[in-house]
Amino acid sequence: MENKLEKKYGLFTAICMVVGIVIGSGVFFKAQTILTKTDGNMPLGILAWIIGGAIMLCCILAFASMAQEYAKVNGIVDYAEATVGSSYGYYIGWFMTTIYYPTLTSVLAWLSARYTLVFITSVNPDFGMIIGAADGGCVFGPECMALTMFYLCCAYAVNALSPKLAGKFQTTTTVVKLIPLALMAVVGIIYGLLNGMTARNFTTAANVSGDLISGSPLLAAVCATAFAYEGWIIATSINAELKDAKKNLPKALIIGGIVVIVVYIAYYIGVAGGATNQELIDSGATVAFTNIFGNVLGNILNLFVVISCAGTMNGLMLGCCRGMYSLAARGQGPRPDVFGQVDKATNLPHNSAIIGLLLCSAWGLYFFLANLAGSSLVGKFVFDSSELPIITIYAMYIPIFIKWIKIATDQNVVKRFIIPILAVCGSLFMVYACIVGHKMENVYYLIVFVVIMLIGAIVKNKKGSSIN
Repeated sequence: MENKLEKKYGLFTAICMVVGIVIGSGVFFKAQTILTKTDGNMPLGILAWIIGGAIMLCCILAFASMAQEYAKVNGIVDYAEATVGSSYGYYIGWFMTTIYYPTLTSVLAWLSARYTLVFITSVNPDFGMIIGAADGGCVFGPECMALTMFYLCCAYAVNALSPKLAGKFQTTTTVVKLIPLALMAVVGIIYGLLNGMTARNFTTAANVSGDLISGSPLLAAVCATAFAYEGWIIATSINAELKDAKKNLPKALIIGGIVVIVVYIAYYIGVAGGATNQELIDSGATVAFTNIFGNVLGNILNLFVVISCAGTMNGLMLGCCRGMYSLAARGQGPRPDVFGQVDKATNLPHNSAIIGLLLCSAWGLYFFLANLAGSSLVGKFVFDSSELPIITIYAMYIPIFIKWIKIATDQNVVKRFIIPILAVCGSLFMVYACIVGHKMENVYYLIVFVVIMLIGAIVKNKKGSSIN
């Protein structure tokens, strides 16, 4: 099947996509989680951020080498197909389409809705909700769920009606989202050093109540950083739409990855200067914003957080829209003739995009029932759909890295051996951290994973062919 997607994105858009997809809710959402999982130990939390960033960078460098060799329809699927084989490429694509993209997109839609309501109730404390903000209405109230579905539809509409507009939205939100992070990093560090808050947070751990992660707090925290650092691989989904992809995609991955790591660590240290560890655990990073910048400016910065989450969700939806198409373009998956169609007016595979939206809605429903509402419909069959799919993709990277070592005979020692070996070690570390950190959740998730992958095997088109 001929690939009809046009070359419409440049290097800057690709860099913004890497930075924009990765830097989103994770740094706001998981900073509190990481501090909790490290038992309120700020230095241990920073170490977790460093380890998670190093693992991400090793994987980025490994895929950057592959990106210089292969530029087809969908980066990660292309790399899996070229190294391990077409069948493995299909199952990677099926996993990304049915689990990875929609789980993360649905969580990002919820976070966008959550922080929208946090902003509204901060500006107007009397804002009426069926479940009050103090009782968790911003987290699991009906307004939050309705807004979540609305944001999902908006992200789909932007990508479906105008992919170029979606690219421009991505670059704009990337620039905007860096404003609160840069302000908190610079002002927070100075503020904390002057009032001694940073020094106290680095020497005094908080009292964490509730059930703590047993085993290694560091491993649990590193596992949590996976969500904050993930998303860069989605930028490879525009491979077929990126100008001079073999040159620009590796640059975008590396530059974007380095920017993310620096911003995250600086922000985390800045937050430590704006509130005590205990306040950060109890109330999240919002309290640091208001303590440093005051209620008015603090609330304005909360609005930037909403924009940040929306930008990340837009980038994820971009991947969702192209998921089924990446399979159909190879003549694989259900109805390649249907999902391989590209609209002449918008240059987007609309049938693929519709399936992406439906899967996002389904995973969003599960996330609400299992992780927010505690519904009896799922019983104890609960797992964190914001983290476990990410660890799965790290596990799936391993065969690709190993095969790359065997076939990359034209690469130098660093690109052929050192970088992929480090990437394998990092991926194995993530898997081990997940096993230690999530325990029985892994079992429940694996059952769902196996069922979905078996469905993929059933609908796989045996006559599929590789893209040349």
